[in-house]
Amino acid sequence: MPFVHVEMLEGRTRQQKENLVKEMTEVISRNAGAPVEAIHIIISEIKAENLGQNGKLRG
Repeated sequence: MPFVHVEMLEGRTRQQKENLVKEMTEVISRNAGAPVEAIHIIISEIKAENLGQNGKLRG
């Protein structure tokens, strides 16, 4: 039962996230031989103000 955790900045639409989950599920199923109903995709959205890069906060 594969679990995939995706972390990304907030701001994507529901449709973008649905497309991401659909395509990731297909790729994982095809390459790992897991049935699609056993694949879990967890999306965590990060506020830009909580992301540090190059020694500085982005937001």
